[in-house]
Amino acid sequence: MPTASIGAAPPVPQPIVALENVRLTLTSRAGPVEILRNVSLHVEAGQSLAIVGPSGSGKTSLLMIMAGLERATSGDVRVVGHDLTVLDEDNLALARGADIGIVFQSFHLVPTMTALENVALPLEFAGTSNAFEIARELLDEVGLLPRVDHFPAQLSGGEQQRVAIARALSRQPKLILADEPTGNLDSNTGKYVVDLLFGLQRRRDATLILVTHDQRVAMACRRTIHMADGRINNAAEALAAS
Repeated sequence: MPTASIGAAPPVPQPIVALENVRLTLTSRAGPVEILRNVSLHVEAGQSLAIVGPSGSGKTSLLMIMAGLERATSGDVRVVGHDLTVLDEDNLALARGADIGIVFQSFHLVPTMTALENVALPLEFAGTSNAFEIARELLDEVGLLPRVDHFPAQLSGGEQQRVAIARALSRQPKLILADEPTGNLDSNTGKYVVDLLFGLQRRRDATLILVTHDQRVAMACRRTIHMADGRINNAAEALAAS
């Protein structure tokens, strides 16, 4: 029977996000437009990562590729153990639902559903029998138990974002992706939402990757990458880490 070597190093954990030489080229009337240019990025499980850079640098496109909402033109995209480059749309949706929670800047709540129904929706799609019970617990966790029967139009921007966060976490995702989660909020409300998001991430031992223009949000993350012209500025990341 084979035995482990004495003093052998433990296996190296696989990154929860592994991108290798990812390119994204979109077509326009003026011809092809390169959005991402040979982007490589590894993110370890449990890490918090901020993606910063000027408008048009490719930040949101990179996040959407990690979410499986945009397909890379070329390169390898592995997220939470899934090779997103080979999955069809149905299996991409299954992977997102099981392992990835997404928080959008504009909330994306269903306007004809209450806060409770919005949070329960992904659980119902997954066939969870106690979807509304879990949704109520999540809304309680984000401080919205008195507002469960309110529609999005009856909620403030900060309250809508808290509903969106609760919905994103409803299936206990290993990876949370947030695109400018404070972009439509005032400074005080934004700080509250960010503190809430980081607290939820830590309690669930999840990985958080967010796009932000807010330096305070970026500084709260364990790691920050800087993007420009569709590339990661590795020199800027090295300088920030030193």
